[in-house]
Amino acid sequence: MKFPKQYTLKQIAQLIDCQFVGSDDFPVLGMNEIHVVEPGDIVFVDHPKYYDKALNSAATTILINKDVDCPRGKALLVSDDPFRDFNKLTKHFKPFQPANKAISNSAIIGENTIIQPNCFIGNNVVIGSNCVIHPNVSIYDDTIIGDNVVIHAGSVLGASAFYYKNRPEGFDQLLSGGRVVIKNNVHIGALCTIDRGVTGDTIIEEGSKLDNQIQIGHDTVVGKKCLIASQTGIAGCVVIEDEVTIWGQVGSTSGVTIGKKAVILAQSGISKSLEGHKTYFGYPAEESRTKLKELASLKQIPQLIKKIKELDK
Repeated sequence: MKFPKQYTLKQIAQLIDCQFVGSDDFPVLGMNEIHVVEPGDIVFVDHPKYYDKALNSAATTILINKDVDCPRGKALLVSDDPFRDFNKLTKHFKPFQPANKAISNSAIIGENTIIQPNCFIGNNVVIGSNCVIHPNVSIYDDTIIGDNVVIHAGSVLGASAFYYKNRPEGFDQLLSGGRVVIKNNVHIGALCTIDRGVTGDTIIEEGSKLDNQIQIGHDTVVGKKCLIASQTGIAGCVVIEDEVTIWGQVGSTSGVTIGKKAVILAQSGISKSLEGHKTYFGYPAEESRTKLKELASLKQIPQLIKKIKELDK
């Protein structure tokens, strides 16, 4: 998420009431999670396991809960609770704007686009031309939709990321200030949910088709011309490359990459990144021929046990 203008390190430190290491006028351009940071961004880290990764990332300002040596060319914001202060920045730069009508005055809707009854179109939404938005679709603030997009009834675009910190008093949510971006010629089935990015974008690339009842997590990127069948659940920060086919009831863990033209057979579970141009099955998902051979071998176990018992007599 980029800020509307350049801020100084001192200004940001004053916003969250914390100490800083670096020159007062050190430039700060935005804030992002570690997997999408760029120079000028703030990244937060609150666990020793990830200190080095954050300090050595592309981010030039690190919001951290420990006094450490500041890398050359970077700055530090030293906080007792970086998670809390990252949320403070999100609230400041991307505050929640209550709606007062079904289709916001700030929404931009292209020519020949049809909005069916009982839809909600939030603030700063952009919808392209020749789209069809079926009844009871909710499109949250800042969502961008291209041309020739079809969204079927009951789908929700732009809900918050499922991202929580476990505190003694309960779960604390990391606020979402990112967007959902739907490119041209995408079809989204009924009752699908596509979460907005925490600071970046959740993206469905051009020509991809989603069946009914699919969940796409925050900051995930679905490539061009992908097919995803019903009841599939894709976690956050997943990269699905172009022309991937995912059949029904597949689930994935977060942060994995599914390579170009991979095929994931129904009810598989993705626990690690998968190479492209291969077909996968099972949990954990492996190449289907290998997995099916293993299942065939398992079926032989009762017969083998019977033979062993006969030999022991």
